[in-house]
Amino acid sequence: MDENEWLAARFEQHRPRLRAVAYRMLGSLADADDAVQDAWLRLSRSDADQIDNLGGWLTTVVARECLHMLRSRRRRREDPFATHLPDLVVIPDGGLDPEQEALLADSVSLALLVVLDQLTPAERLAFVLHDMFDLPFEEIAGIAGRTPAAARQLASRARRRVNGAEIPSPDPDLARQRQVVRAFYAAAWTGDFDALVQVLDPDVVLRTDFGTARPAIVVRGAAAVAKQARAPRGGQLRPALVNGTIGTLITRDGQPFSVMAFTVAGDKIVRIDVVRDADRVHRIASALLNQAERSTG
Repeated sequence: MDENEWLAARFEQHRPRLRAVAYRMLGSLADADDAVQDAWLRLSRSDADQIDNLGGWLTTVVARECLHMLRSRRRRREDPFATHLPDLVVIPDGGLDPEQEALLADSVSLALLVVLDQLTPAERLAFVLHDMFDLPFEEIAGIAGRTPAAARQLASRARRRVNGAEIPSPDPDLARQRQVVRAFYAAAWTGDFDALVQVLDPDVVLRTDFGTARPAIVVRGAAAVAKQARAPRGGQLRPALVNGTIGTLITRDGQPFSVMAFTVAGDKIVRIDVVRDADRVHRIASALLNQAERSTG
């Protein structure tokens, strides 16, 4: 093995963690991959023998690139409709191959990503690196260009925002989640309003994301959400895991129509996230099909 191959092999050992950091920082799978690729390019042009802690060095490079992306994104964000759900980590719901298990490990709840997207770039950096990846504030300070005390304050402010959002924790038992979601669809398919209300938390939130062309629609409360729960005519369901929880790709007349992600807690559905942005839904459908073909191929 020559030196380049050896360096590439070492980099690949760190790639999953780097991608996880970047996805939580950016909420975009494509941007996360770009940040990780930038770290590889910088490493390939550096003297690796002079790097004492390769994992820490790479994390710093990725975090700085993510911070730059977040600041650039914030300057461009003038359209009030530009806030929409982050990229979804979607895999087939079934036996997972190693690549799909890695994707699942990358996932984080959509509700948390939405809250993270409301933080300032520096707050998000401090919270992600410290609270999610245990980096000390001394290292975070060097990345953010702040003092350690200021970095600690950034993380504290972000933590208050996250805790104040009261993000529900999904039931850890996926089998139980499936039962609850199946009951939801059975009631939706037959139009059984009372059964729908029974499976929904009284304070359930339904959020439908249409992309940047129009604002999202948010519906709150079991009765209001139950009224919205109607199976699309000609619809078919393809089970999936969406950011680690039970979800579904819905097709209508054979064409991708929407993606739904359910948060189940205490045997009740507490949150439903729906993506109706046609471009994103088609990309997710294509990725699911490719993953299913690899699994059976």
